Amino acid sequence: MKDKLPTIKEIARQLNVSISTVSRALHDHPGIGLRTKMRVQQLARQLEYEPNQTAIFFKQRKTFTIGVVLPNLGEEFFSQAINGIEEIATQNKYSVLIGQSKDDVARERQIVTTMKNNRIDGLIVSLSKNTTTYDHFTALKKFNIPVVFFDRVPTSPDFNKVYSNMNSGTREAIEFLIDKGHRRIGVINGPDQMRSSRERTETYKQVLIARRLKIDLRLVTSTDLTKEGTQRAMQHLLSQRPKPTAILVINDYIALDAIQYAKQQKLKINKDICFVSYANLPITHYLETPPMASVEQFPYKQGAKAAEVLMQLMANDNKKEEPGSFLNIVINGQLIVHSRR
Repeated sequence: MKDKLPTIKEIARQLNVSISTVSRALHDHPGIGLRTKMRVQQLARQLEYEPNQTAIFFKQRKTFTIGVVLPNLGEEFFSQAINGIEEIATQNKYSVLIGQSKDDVARERQIVTTMKNNRIDGLIVSLSKNTTTYDHFTALKKFNIPVVFFDRVPTSPDFNKVYSNMNSGTREAIEFLIDKGHRRIGVINGPDQMRSSRERTETYKQVLIARRLKIDLRLVTSTDLTKEGTQRAMQHLLSQRPKPTAILVINDYIALDAIQYAKQQKLKINKDICFVSYANLPITHYLETPPMASVEQFPYKQGAKAAEVLMQLMANDNKKEEPGSFLNIVINGQLIVHSRR
């Protein structure tokens, strides 16, 4: 086992040339003769020489590392998004550090601080469900660390954002249920502070008005994204008279909990009560009674686009982050029908 790693100085000593000659030879500098270049590179291979990354990072003032903060990698949506982010990062020779907020604001803040201290070059974020202030992100500007949000994004226009068009997907989903004959349609939103919850409710009302259906806001409830919270939401909706015949649910995971609760109440799925959800996760395709339809939100595409935006900002040395110049990229969702019953 070697006592220490070989250095440029060691190569220079063995070949009796200057350190600068070795450095230029290793970088294929045109000013170095072919014979010298071959000797240097051959000895470097024999000694298993590897460049000192710390020195390179110091010289270039980059670590070629980006951070990603998201709620929970256990959710397939975010796993797919990470795949998109890593694909773009790898193409640009960047490594990725990942942190999970677990929907805890204090933890989210701690992760951001840790990543900053580890000298990330840029940050991609999907907010925790409880995040309402963004000072821990705006503080990164003075360190020249650009931030791009995806999926769960701030409401303020002063951030770079990539997210799915909640309005178009929700409109398509509700109109689908109306066309199936449903007139009492319930909604299970996420926490009220989430932007998507407010947008979903507003679009719900707009569609009912446009289709001349009565709006009953007792049919709009929320979950804290836990199984227990979803059970309470279902209990509330099924207690209404008349009860809803269809329910629009915030995502596929929450829909699975809602479906399980409905089964416990002896309701037949897609007959006594129907569900439409969001995300279109592959797992739903293997269920005996999946939601009738799900709004595809393209997590891989969202992640990849967020990474592309971040690469652009870092290449431009973050100069675009001035008032009125922030990027707002919206990806249209698509309703995918699973069951036509």
